[in-house]
Amino acid sequence: MLDAALDSGVTLLDTADVYGDGRSEERIRQALATRSDRPVVATKAGRRADPFEAAQYTPENLRAWIDRSRRNLGVDTLDLVQLHCPPPAVYSDQRVYDALDSFVEDGAIAAYGVSVETVAEGLTALQHPGVATIQVILNVFRRKPLEELLPAARRAGVGVLARVPLASGLLTGTYDESTTFAADDHRSFNRNGEAFDVGETFAGVPFDVGVAAAREVAAIAGDTDTAAFALRWVIDQPGVTAVIPGARNVAQVRGNVAAAALPPLTATQLADLERLYDERIRAHVHDRW
Repeated sequence: MLDAALDSGVTLLDTADVYGDGRSEERIRQALATRSDRPVVATKAGRRADPFEAAQYTPENLRAWIDRSRRNLGVDTLDLVQLHCPPPAVYSDQRVYDALDSFVEDGAIAAYGVSVETVAEGLTALQHPGVATIQVILNVFRRKPLEELLPAARRAGVGVLARVPLASGLLTGTYDESTTFAADDHRSFNRNGEAFDVGETFAGVPFDVGVAAAREVAAIAGDTDTAAFALRWVIDQPGVTAVIPGARNVAQVRGNVAAAALPPLTATQLADLERLYDERIRAHVHDRW
């Protein structure tokens, strides 16, 4: 999958120190070992905090997490480290940003950013000049970042990485009301936020509501693959630097990449998607994140 992505022109890989307890970072290191076309590798730190509390975000812990990722990825300097949806108080803790600034100065990281659950958290992080990127959920079913966060990031010259662009697969158009998932899949065990923020699963949209709305997205897409159409919508939003869809096989990798070659959506399609959001989705998600 990594080879297929890189061979297809992907120039950014997003991972985290807790994905596979570091195995994701290690496999990226292995995949890049023999390649000259090195992409930007964005990792994340902070979810190793135990207990998961703001008090754990000390300079010492941050440095230990970052040094572990440097070893996993086999680099002296990490391209980008993102605070991994930390406790809300962390976003306004100047000591955390001071520590990250010091790591940039000593060459442990080239840049840092934040991954957020809410628009408010992103706007708080943007008040700190060292922040290079904001990672946020953005898709056809999660439009709130378009109102304030993306314009603010553009004004600040801060990059935006759009995650969960397919709403945990809802926007592939392949699910129906009877679709089930494995017990260890967050689409089963986090339906109501049992493990982490419920907005990470189906973008916070109730499953049956999302399935019905996704059928309408497919109809609006017409002959275009629904997933690629949904990715193209994200790509076209002003301020978006990169979209980071997941993939479970090579075919999905290539399907994701193909979205970049699609033409922009038409004015009619954009208006139809906005109407769909207002009528079916807004009440479930807009005021929560």
